[in-house]
Amino acid sequence: MRMKIATWNVNGIRAREAQFCEWLERDRPDVVCLQEIKADPSQIPERCKLDDYYVYWHGSRGYSGVSLHLRKTLLDTQPEFSHPAFDMETRIVQASLGNLVIASVYVPNGGKDYSAKLTFLTGLVAWARELHESGRELVLCGDINIARTDMDVHPRERKPEVIGQRNEERELFEKLLGDYMVDVGRAFEPENDRLFTWWPPWRNMRARNIGWRIDYILASKSIAARAQSCSVLADVGTSDHAPVTITV
Repeated sequence: MRMKIATWNVNGIRAREAQFCEWLERDRPDVVCLQEIKADPSQIPERCKLDDYYVYWHGSRGYSGVSLHLRKTLLDTQPEFSHPAFDMETRIVQASLGNLVIASVYVPNGGKDYSAKLTFLTGLVAWARELHESGRELVLCGDINIARTDMDVHPRERKPEVIGQRNEERELFEKLLGDYMVDVGRAFEPENDRLFTWWPPWRNMRARNIGWRIDYILASKSIAARAQSCSVLADVGTSDHAPVTITV
Protein backbone atom coordinates (compact mmCIF):
# COMPACT_ATOMS: atom_id res chain seq x y z
CA MET A 1 0.00 0.00 0.00
CA ARG A 2 1.29 3.45 -0.94
CA MET A 3 0.98 6.07 1.80
CA LYS A 4 1.73 9.80 1.86
CA ILE A 5 2.57 11.18 5.32
CA ALA A 6 2.83 14.91 6.02
CA THR A 7 3.69 17.17 8.94
CA TRP A 8 3.26 20.93 9.31
CA ASN A 9 3.62 23.45 12.11
CA VAL A 10 0.76 25.72 11.06
CA ASN A 11 1.41 28.39 13.72
CA GLY A 12 -2.32 28.71 14.37
CA ILE A 13 -4.96 26.60 12.60
CA ARG A 14 -7.45 29.47 12.64
CA ALA A 15 -4.95 31.73 10.87
CA ARG A 16 -4.10 29.00 8.35
CA GLU A 17 -7.62 27.59 7.81
CA ALA A 18 -7.90 28.25 4.06
CA GLN A 19 -4.27 27.33 3.35
CA PHE A 20 -4.62 24.06 5.24
CA CYS A 21 -7.71 23.02 3.30
CA GLU A 22 -6.25 24.07 -0.06
CA TRP A 23 -3.07 22.13 0.62
CA LEU A 24 -4.98 18.97 1.61
CA GLU A 25 -7.06 19.21 -1.54
CA ARG A 26 -3.94 19.66 -3.66
CA ASP A 27 -1.69 16.96 -2.16
CA ARG A 28 -4.21 14.59 -0.53
CA PRO A 29 -1.91 13.11 2.14
CA ASP A 30 -3.10 9.96 3.90
CA VAL A 31 -1.66 10.97 7.28
CA VAL A 32 -1.42 14.57 8.48
CA CYS A 33 0.36 15.71 11.63
CA LEU A 34 -0.09 19.34 12.66
CA GLN A 35 1.68 21.28 15.39
CA GLU A 36 1.10 24.58 17.15
CA ILE A 37 -2.59 24.60 16.31
CA LYS A 38 -3.21 27.21 19.04
CA ALA A 39 -6.82 26.17 19.57
CA ASP A 40 -8.87 23.84 21.70
CA PRO A 41 -11.27 21.44 19.95
CA SER A 42 -14.19 23.87 20.25
CA GLN A 43 -12.22 26.52 18.34
CA ILE A 44 -11.33 24.39 15.29
CA PRO A 45 -12.88 25.93 12.14
CA GLU A 46 -15.69 23.79 10.72
CA ARG A 47 -13.99 23.87 7.33
CA CYS A 48 -11.04 21.95 8.79
CA LYS A 49 -13.19 19.06 10.07
CA LEU A 50 -12.95 16.92 6.96
CA ASP A 51 -15.20 13.87 6.70
CA ASP A 52 -12.64 11.61 5.03
CA TYR A 53 -10.24 11.65 8.02
CA TYR A 54 -10.35 10.32 11.54
CA VAL A 55 -8.99 13.27 13.51
CA TYR A 56 -7.88 14.05 17.03
CA TRP A 57 -7.40 17.72 17.92
CA HIS A 58 -5.25 17.99 21.05
CA GLY A 59 -4.96 21.65 21.94
CA SER A 60 -5.58 24.46 24.37
CA ARG A 61 -6.57 28.04 23.74
CA GLY A 62 -3.98 30.13 21.95
CA TYR A 63 -0.95 27.99 22.76
CA SER A 64 0.82 24.83 21.62
CA GLY A 65 -1.39 21.93 20.49
CA VAL A 66 -1.11 19.12 17.94
CA SER A 67 -3.44 17.09 15.77
CA LEU A 68 -3.35 13.77 13.97
CA HIS A 69 -5.43 13.01 10.86
CA LEU A 70 -5.74 9.49 9.41
CA ARG A 71 -7.56 8.92 6.15
CA LYS A 72 -10.50 6.59 6.77
CA THR A 73 -9.47 4.25 3.96
CA LEU A 74 -6.43 3.25 6.06
CA LEU A 75 -8.52 1.70 8.85
CA ASP A 76 -11.59 -0.44 9.25
CA THR A 77 -12.71 1.31 12.43
CA GLN A 78 -12.15 4.50 14.43
CA PRO A 79 -8.57 4.44 15.79
CA GLU A 80 -7.73 4.91 19.43
CA PHE A 81 -5.85 8.15 19.91
CA SER A 82 -3.74 8.53 23.05
CA HIS A 83 -0.94 10.47 24.69
CA PRO A 84 2.25 9.10 26.26
CA ALA A 85 2.71 9.78 29.96
CA PHE A 86 5.36 12.46 29.35
CA ASP A 87 2.92 14.64 27.38
CA MET A 88 2.72 18.23 28.61
CA GLU A 89 0.95 21.31 27.26
CA THR A 90 -0.87 19.22 24.60
CA ARG A 91 2.31 18.36 22.70
CA ILE A 92 1.92 14.78 21.45
CA VAL A 93 -0.83 12.52 20.11
CA GLN A 94 -0.40 8.97 18.81
CA ALA A 95 -2.46 6.28 17.11
CA SER A 96 -1.85 2.74 15.88
CA LEU A 97 -2.27 1.26 12.41
CA GLY A 98 -1.76 -2.38 13.27
CA ASN A 99 1.86 -2.73 14.35
CA LEU A 100 2.68 0.82 13.23
CA VAL A 101 2.48 3.76 15.65
CA ILE A 102 2.16 7.24 14.13
CA ALA A 103 2.63 10.31 16.29
CA SER A 104 2.49 14.08 15.91
CA VAL A 105 4.81 15.91 18.30
CA TYR A 106 5.64 19.52 19.15
CA VAL A 107 8.77 19.67 21.30
CA PRO A 108 8.99 22.76 23.52
CA ASN A 109 11.14 25.54 22.12
CA GLY A 110 12.94 25.81 25.44
CA GLY A 111 13.26 29.57 25.50
CA LYS A 112 11.01 29.99 28.54
CA ASP A 113 11.86 26.73 30.30
CA TYR A 114 14.90 24.96 28.92
CA SER A 115 14.88 22.22 31.55
CA ALA A 116 11.28 21.34 30.60
CA LYS A 117 12.42 20.88 26.99
CA LEU A 118 15.16 18.47 28.06
CA THR A 119 12.73 16.57 30.27
CA PHE A 120 10.25 16.25 27.41
CA LEU A 121 12.97 15.07 25.03
CA THR A 122 14.19 12.51 27.56
CA GLY A 123 10.64 11.15 27.82
CA LEU A 124 10.36 11.07 24.03
CA VAL A 125 13.58 9.07 23.74
CA ALA A 126 12.44 6.52 26.32
CA TRP A 127 9.00 6.17 24.71
CA ALA A 128 10.45 5.58 21.23
CA ARG A 129 12.94 3.03 22.56
CA GLU A 130 10.22 1.15 24.44
CA LEU A 131 8.06 0.95 21.32
CA HIS A 132 10.88 -0.46 19.24
CA GLU A 133 11.98 -2.92 21.91
CA SER A 134 8.41 -4.23 22.02
CA GLY A 135 8.58 -4.91 18.25
CA ARG A 136 6.52 -1.95 17.07
CA GLU A 137 7.28 0.32 14.10
CA LEU A 138 7.13 4.10 14.48
CA VAL A 139 6.71 7.19 12.33
CA LEU A 140 7.30 10.30 14.43
CA CYS A 141 6.42 13.58 12.74
CA GLY A 142 6.69 17.12 13.93
CA ASP A 143 8.50 20.18 15.09
CA ILE A 144 11.41 18.84 17.16
CA ASN A 145 12.79 22.37 17.70
CA ILE A 146 16.38 21.16 17.27
CA ALA A 147 18.67 21.68 14.30
CA ARG A 148 20.25 18.25 14.21
CA THR A 149 23.71 19.42 13.02
CA ASP A 150 25.34 22.63 11.83
CA MET A 151 24.38 21.60 8.30
CA ASP A 152 20.76 22.10 9.36
CA VAL A 153 21.29 25.81 10.05
CA HIS A 154 22.21 28.50 7.54
CA PRO A 155 25.75 29.78 8.26
CA ARG A 156 24.38 33.21 9.19
CA GLU A 157 22.18 31.60 11.85
CA ARG A 158 24.77 29.30 13.45
CA LYS A 159 25.29 30.15 17.13
CA PRO A 160 26.51 27.21 19.25
CA GLU A 161 24.96 28.36 22.52
CA VAL A 162 21.56 29.27 21.09
CA ILE A 163 18.75 26.97 22.19
CA GLY A 164 18.00 24.57 19.37
CA GLN A 165 21.68 24.19 18.49
CA ARG A 166 23.18 23.15 21.83
CA ASN A 167 25.21 19.96 22.07
CA GLU A 168 23.05 18.41 24.79
CA GLU A 169 19.93 18.85 22.65
CA ARG A 170 21.64 17.32 19.65
CA GLU A 171 22.85 14.42 21.77
CA LEU A 172 19.24 13.73 22.81
CA PHE A 173 18.21 13.89 19.14
CA GLU A 174 20.77 11.21 18.29
CA LYS A 175 19.54 9.09 21.20
CA LEU A 176 16.02 9.45 19.81
CA LEU A 177 17.20 8.01 16.51
CA GLY A 178 19.34 5.40 18.25
CA ASP A 179 19.75 2.19 16.29
CA TYR A 180 16.06 2.16 15.37
CA MET A 181 15.10 5.33 13.50
CA VAL A 182 16.05 7.27 10.38
CA ASP A 183 15.89 11.02 9.71
CA VAL A 184 14.20 10.51 6.35
CA GLY A 185 14.73 14.01 4.98
CA ARG A 186 18.48 13.85 5.56
CA ALA A 187 18.66 10.30 4.22
CA PHE A 188 17.33 11.54 0.87
CA GLU A 189 19.53 14.65 0.77
CA PRO A 190 22.70 13.90 2.76
CA GLU A 191 24.76 16.72 1.22
CA ASN A 192 22.14 19.49 1.00
CA ASP A 193 23.21 22.26 3.38
CA ARG A 194 20.31 24.48 2.33
CA LEU A 195 17.53 22.10 3.37
CA PHE A 196 15.46 24.14 5.84
CA THR A 197 11.91 23.97 7.19
CA TRP A 198 11.70 27.12 9.34
CA TRP A 199 12.75 30.69 8.62
CA PRO A 200 12.83 33.72 10.95
CA PRO A 201 9.77 35.80 10.04
CA TRP A 202 11.60 38.96 9.07
CA ARG A 203 13.97 40.42 6.43
CA ASN A 204 12.69 38.10 3.70
CA MET A 205 14.54 35.22 5.33
CA ARG A 206 12.28 32.62 3.72
CA ALA A 207 12.66 34.08 0.24
CA ARG A 208 16.43 34.14 0.79
CA ASN A 209 16.35 30.62 2.30
CA ILE A 210 18.16 31.64 5.47
CA GLY A 211 16.65 29.19 7.92
CA TRP A 212 16.84 26.12 10.13
CA ARG A 213 15.72 22.51 9.66
CA ILE A 214 13.71 21.72 12.79
CA ASP A 215 10.67 19.87 11.36
CA TYR A 216 11.20 16.17 10.74
CA ILE A 217 9.71 12.87 9.75
CA LEU A 218 11.58 10.18 11.67
CA ALA A 219 10.78 6.57 10.83
CA SER A 220 11.75 3.09 11.91
CA LYS A 221 14.42 1.69 9.62
CA SER A 222 11.96 -0.80 8.15
CA ILE A 223 9.64 2.06 7.15
CA ALA A 224 12.40 4.39 5.98
CA ALA A 225 13.75 1.66 3.69
CA ARG A 226 10.47 1.76 1.78
CA ALA A 227 10.32 5.56 1.49
CA GLN A 228 10.22 6.76 -2.11
CA SER A 229 10.57 10.50 -1.52
CA CYS A 230 10.80 13.21 1.11
CA SER A 231 10.08 16.86 0.33
CA VAL A 232 9.96 20.23 2.05
CA LEU A 233 7.02 22.20 0.61
CA ALA A 234 8.41 25.71 0.90
CA ASP A 235 5.67 27.03 -1.42
CA VAL A 236 2.84 26.16 0.99
CA GLY A 237 1.27 28.65 3.37
CA THR A 238 2.30 31.67 5.40
CA SER A 239 3.36 29.89 8.58
CA ASP A 240 7.03 30.39 9.46
CA HIS A 241 7.34 26.61 8.95
CA ALA A 242 6.91 24.60 5.75
CA PRO A 243 5.22 21.19 5.53
CA VAL A 244 7.38 18.09 5.13
CA THR A 245 6.03 15.01 3.33
CA ILE A 246 7.19 11.49 2.63
CA THR A 247 5.75 8.83 0.36
CA VAL A 248 6.14 5.21 1.48
